[in-house]
Amino acid sequence: MVKLRLKRMGKKGAPFYRIVAADSRSPRDGRFIEQIGTYNPSKVENKVTLDKELTKKWLSNGAQPTDTVRSILSHEGVLKEMHEAKSSK
Repeated sequence: MVKLRLKRMGKKGAPFYRIVAADSRSPRDGRFIEQIGTYNPSKVENKVTLDKELTKKWLSNGAQPTDTVRSILSHEGVLKEMHEAKSSK
C-alpha cells in the first residue's frame, strides 16, 4: 500500500520534513516514490509547500495519508477540495 507520510530531514533539534508518497513497508527515511511537498515546523507559521495536483492524484489512486499528513492536508484545504469534487459528480 502507498502512504503519504513525512520523511525527516534537517539537523538534530531543527527538523525539516518532506511530504512523500512511499511504500508502507519502506523505512521512514528510506526510499520513496515521489515528493509532493515540504513541512517546516521550526518556523512560527509552520511553513508548508504542497503540490496540490500531485497530492490529489495520489489520493485518488488510493494512497492513505498518515494522521499528521492528513491534518496538514486538511489545513491546506486539499481534503475539502477532494470531497467537493466527489460530491459534485
